[in-house]
Amino acid sequence: MKIAILGFGVEGHSAYEYWSLTDNQITICDFNEKTVVPQLAIPKLGPTYLSGLDIFDVIVRSPGLQPDEIVAANNPEILDKVTSSTNEFFKVCPTRNIIGITGTKGKGTTATLITKLLEASGHTVHLGGNIGKSCLDLLKNKIQPEDWVVLELSSFQLVDLKTSPHIAVCLLIVAEHLNWHNDIEDYISAKANIFAHQTTSDIAIYYADNSTSTDMANVSSGKKIPYYAVPGAIVVNDHFEIDGQIICHISDVKLIGKHNWQNICAAVTACWQIDQNIKTIQETVINFKGLEHRLELVRDQDGIKYYNDSFASVPDATIAAIDALPGPKVLIIGGFDRKLDLTNLSNSIKEHQSEIEKVILIGVSAQRVSEEFQKVGFSNYQVSLAGSMSEIVGLAKAIAKPSETIILSPGFPSFDMFTNFEDRGNQFKEAVNAL
Repeated sequence: MKIAILGFGVEGHSAYEYWSLTDNQITICDFNEKTVVPQLAIPKLGPTYLSGLDIFDVIVRSPGLQPDEIVAANNPEILDKVTSSTNEFFKVCPTRNIIGITGTKGKGTTATLITKLLEASGHTVHLGGNIGKSCLDLLKNKIQPEDWVVLELSSFQLVDLKTSPHIAVCLLIVAEHLNWHNDIEDYISAKANIFAHQTTSDIAIYYADNSTSTDMANVSSGKKIPYYAVPGAIVVNDHFEIDGQIICHISDVKLIGKHNWQNICAAVTACWQIDQNIKTIQETVINFKGLEHRLELVRDQDGIKYYNDSFASVPDATIAAIDALPGPKVLIIGGFDRKLDLTNLSNSIKEHQSEIEKVILIGVSAQRVSEEFQKVGFSNYQVSLAGSMSEIVGLAKAIAKPSETIILSPGFPSFDMFTNFEDRGNQFKEAVNAL
């Protein structure tokens, strides 16, 4: 077959490795003219890389590429030939025991906790998707029919998904990636594909306190189970509980913040459909520390605590960090501006102003954030023109007092100043540890 792989990033490399195992003629299509392609592949590089795709039998879309871009360069019928690594994985995966997790924030934490819960119960589990390992790379693990696969699924992966997972989990949904999606409805529609192709034998788990998550689950033909509401896992009397059984007290868990209560309840509800070993659940939930770059304590120096929350790339994530870490604090906010609504963020900052020593605004979003702060009457901020993370951390340290907390929780993507959120978080940790 003649196969075109559109985009040659992490997913593109994985797709090439997979499709080159058989006798296919593979063309690598990428906007970057300097892209280095494998010796046996045909390069199609530069601004016209999406044109003339009709000649191919199969077209493999990388997640970052909008299907509308492919149509615009060709014709609507071209989508009949378009697939993705995620779609191919669902097609060939040796097990139907697939759990998919989506939502605006919390996907990685929930997916990882589900994995640990299932492993603690004695299952062999394969974790991948948006969390870092391409779906197709999981096939190298020799997945068995009785194994479980846990996939973190972004809207980029879900937008053209043709098969829904056996257990689909939807967390809190708020606006995000509106620079990629046409509008919020398009974003929600993409996310809803996690439920759209389920059958009556499948399970749809959703966040009961979020109307969007609830509405999305209603498109499923499967059994619908809410969390944060019975019969799913709930928080009652300061305890996590499911099916009338107490898991633990909220103070026992190491995950910081009420937003992580939602993630815990989602993970427990999903795993409860498979195993109901309350003791194993208790031990795993209590010992789970979370993921890097998510409200990660970096250091406590001279009475000042430094937290890395670089993964927070939307305003709602920053709001969650403010709520999660009470007491006097210095906030570092800002980054690449995707023009999301900042009303809730500015109002939250205003409401918490008694505990905010200072907000340091960084990145290209700084001016717009400052204007939003002015609208609500919050003035305790300063715009930093610092060109490095070490300068930003130094400024924050000069402002903070002993017993206060410095939090990097940007609320914006990283790529105005940094390669990605990992790079931003790692530079923050390096600067903090160098103090």
